[in-house]
Amino acid sequence: MNRYYYRQMNRSFQSAYHAMAEGFGTLASSFPVPKLDMKELSEIFFLLRLDNPWIFYVTGFSCRYAQGAETMQLIPQYMFDRKKIREHQKALQGRTARLVRPAQAMKSDLEKEQYIHDFICSNVTYDKLKKSYSHEIIGPLQQGIGVCEGIAKTVKLLCDELGIPCIIALCDADPENGLKYRHAWNVIRIQGKWYHLDATYDNSLGRYGQKRFDYFNLDDKKIFRDHRAVMYPVPVCGDSGSFYYKANRLSLTKLEDVGKRLRTAIRKKQEYFVFHWRGGYLTGEILQEIAGEAAAAAAEKEKYIRMSFNFAQSVIQLKIDDVPAEETGVCREEADEEREIGTVKEP
Repeated sequence: MNRYYYRQMNRSFQSAYHAMAEGFGTLASSFPVPKLDMKELSEIFFLLRLDNPWIFYVTGFSCRYAQGAETMQLIPQYMFDRKKIREHQKALQGRTARLVRPAQAMKSDLEKEQYIHDFICSNVTYDKLKKSYSHEIIGPLQQGIGVCEGIAKTVKLLCDELGIPCIIALCDADPENGLKYRHAWNVIRIQGKWYHLDATYDNSLGRYGQKRFDYFNLDDKKIFRDHRAVMYPVPVCGDSGSFYYKANRLSLTKLEDVGKRLRTAIRKKQEYFVFHWRGGYLTGEILQEIAGEAAAAAAEKEKYIRMSFNFAQSVIQLKIDDVPAEETGVCREEADEEREIGTVKEP
């Protein structure tokens, strides 16, 4: 287990962290912790659960202390009774063991990372009702639903089990710009380098049709195009070489390459062709040129194209159809489930 946030703490905070981890682990009704103010204890409690996704069953705590005492009693608030917690722990341990077993034989951490990413995108639905367990691993692993926090914790849990260094990153809400809630994702180390991995955003983009990798191994420059600054420092992610579309030769710079690769996709009877555009800023003019090139290539095979795009990450999806679309225009995709989406007539 990678206890990243623990290592950033001073000794008194680490002592409280240890006491909480031990007390929650034994399901104690109360236990002593160093005497800190409630704001400090709340932050330690929050970071402890980012480091330890297995602590899914503690929803909060209260404290009592005696005048002059060096410690205070922390009283946990548990999501379930002790018997039910043990049942969930056993079920989750079994579920996790079955999930990681196929990945253990994979040769590289990159393969294992994609396995985890694909599990989330294929098996977890974003929980718009935001039930309490959707913020913890119990949501994605047992219920098949989750919000960004529960998804990021599940990714970290599976990475921990497979020996891949992984951190949960967090940014604050920004209601004025349409971000109603904090957002969580992962920072993961692959082949000695750190990258951003946002499985929640890729999961949400799947509603446009194809499994997506727009947020698979981004560097700092790319991730902060549509993510706010992190609340707690994380390692620098300076390498762009493992960005999924670049690593898989799906990063295009020329219009003729779009047509050429689309013809190949049609010949292979693919339903979608998704690529990263590296040929300049995605202006309305560029988008119309790409759409025109794609439509012309499709028409050669009596096919039709519906185009959508993730503006922040310059990723374009082409849906290959046998009949023309009822709606014209280019759809601007939104990776965040909380934002409004719609069709852009003139990008």
